Amino acid sequence: MRLKLGLPKGSLQESTFSLFKKAGFQILGAERSYFPTIDDEELEIILLRAQEMSRYVEAGALDGGITGNDWILENGSDVVKVTELTYSKQGFQPVRWVLAAPVDSKIQRPKDLEGKRLATELVNMTKAYLRSHKVNAAVEFSWGATEAKVGTGLVDAIVELTETGSSLRANKLKVVDTICTSTTQLIANKMAWRDPFKRKKLESVATLLKGAIAAEAKVMVKMNVAKKNLKKVADLLPAIKKPTVSQLSAAGWFAVETVADEKTLRNLIPDLKKAGAEGIIEYNLSKIIY
Repeated sequence: MRLKLGLPKGSLQESTFSLFKKAGFQILGAERSYFPTIDDEELEIILLRAQEMSRYVEAGALDGGITGNDWILENGSDVVKVTELTYSKQGFQPVRWVLAAPVDSKIQRPKDLEGKRLATELVNMTKAYLRSHKVNAAVEFSWGATEAKVGTGLVDAIVELTETGSSLRANKLKVVDTICTSTTQLIANKMAWRDPFKRKKLESVATLLKGAIAAEAKVMVKMNVAKKNLKKVADLLPAIKKPTVSQLSAAGWFAVETVADEKTLRNLIPDLKKAGAEGIIEYNLSKIIY
């Protein structure tokens, strides 16, 4: 038996493959195929656009998949959200869908959209937003280059995805309001979730992916410390719980190790050395399972 898992094709593909590699999976052949191979005989991988993923998961064509919560809401999909995946180093940051208009536009609030025309890829969510504000406006689906449609006068405003807002500013657009904030989700079909094998496999994949994410900005640090300096060094060290301390063969010496934030540690190492730590070693982690 295999779990049929959909992974996003397009802008999230590289980030997804990177995360899976860190979690211990090797995916091959994705450059030329929508059906790459993976070194896990219990998994079958299919590449699809994130916008479509939740529809195929809900329909049962896929047992599970990775997509944004925005597309789950846009498609109105009834799926199980197995876990959230926030992976800041590789492109799984939370994103916002915003209502934007030209900086010199008179559109300052949702009510100012009355009778106007909007372009967006997120049509259903935008229509629901307008209804919530009791605004009548035309919403058209945009196939791309959405920001350019305002500057050329094709539409009065847009609803567009943004992380930093830099692209909007470059196109002389201002943010009027936030439609929704979205995070990346591992989702499952409800029937698959009730199947013992598929649920166990989905939960296993979720554990490994979350473990890889947890290790994203962490490092392991090891050092040797004389007994007389042990308390002073241990008091400096951050840890998930407490530093691990073990006695060395040399009398009066201990090995100390702990997990720490990479950015914190780079400033801490000089203080550790000053406190008496010797032979300090730092190395990257692939996974942390809490």
